[in-house]
Amino acid sequence: MAQDLTKLATTEAITTPWGIPQEFPITSSSTSTRPGPRYGHRITGRTITDTWVKILHRIESTGTVRPTAYDGQWQELINLVAVVSNEPRGLHFPEPNFLPVSRDFLTEYSGQILDDLPDAAKSQDGVKYTYGQRLRSWFNTDQIEQTIERLTHDRHSARAVMSLWDAQADGAENSSPPCLNHIWVRIADDVLSLTATFRSNDMFGAWVANAMGLRMLQEHITDAIAARSGLPLQLGPLITISQSAHIYDDCWENARRTIADHYPRVCGDRQFGDPSGSFLIAVRSGEIAIEQLTPGSGEVVECFSGKTAKRVYQQLAASSPALETEHALYLGTELQKAELALHYPDQFSYEQDKALHLISLPQRD
Repeated sequence: MAQDLTKLATTEAITTPWGIPQEFPITSSSTSTRPGPRYGHRITGRTITDTWVKILHRIESTGTVRPTAYDGQWQELINLVAVVSNEPRGLHFPEPNFLPVSRDFLTEYSGQILDDLPDAAKSQDGVKYTYGQRLRSWFNTDQIEQTIERLTHDRHSARAVMSLWDAQADGAENSSPPCLNHIWVRIADDVLSLTATFRSNDMFGAWVANAMGLRMLQEHITDAIAARSGLPLQLGPLITISQSAHIYDDCWENARRTIADHYPRVCGDRQFGDPSGSFLIAVRSGEIAIEQLTPGSGEVVECFSGKTAKRVYQQLAASSPALETEHALYLGTELQKAELALHYPDQFSYEQDKALHLISLPQRD
């Protein structure tokens, strides 16, 4: 066998090619859409502006491209919940303003949500309704005033509901039924939140105006209840539920540009207050030990322990399924460090939020 290999190694190479050399380039498939769930998304942001940028990124990165009813396409997610936690009174506009609305436009648009449609406008062809008309007079009831009165006299009521969908008028024969269908207002711990449900929502061209108009309605309701009841009432989060959250194909390029320009800043502006609480990690008594603390007060609510990072993070995931993504990733890295220190106590010591302390180098034989 060795002789055969030696002979093969010393054999003169064949210099005459067997055929014409051909190149077969490696093909690769790429798409701008990444894998992700189609249904049930939750996005949070402090302002309408930041939340909007996150919404565009989520749809652009994981949305499904589908045909529309208007000979075009849109990229869509189904049932997207957006939570705006701290939009300031008077509304925040970035400088320079890159939103698809201006303050001047919003001044006019807010009337379409807060006010009834004037009788003169009702008689004009082409003006079928406004959201304000649906809320103020469409069902022969001023639903905004009704909501204010209900919550003034019963702050714990869960019946502060405003409906804009008319089952008779908005059936198959109506070519343009309202996109905003349902508004629910709730007071909890002297904080008033407003939740609005859209059956169909243009997230690039319309959502910002929708959200800002709803925020002005929320301010109006909050101030009216506070004035009538004489009790302090804070302006709480604004929540929108967009059952079809989509971006039309003629806005895709502008959406991508907005994401490229502003999403890195939004991601860099991190919030470290996870509503699920905080976690203290230590290595003691031959195990990884974790204490879960309530946000703010810092009370211990639950303890977990195990000899491996996997065992502990499985307990955490089962107990706190609403952990924020970045917080969960952070905990994973800390648990892995803790496991190394646990299994190699002569070499490492663990202290949370610090690099592993090297006690000694492993001895070589």
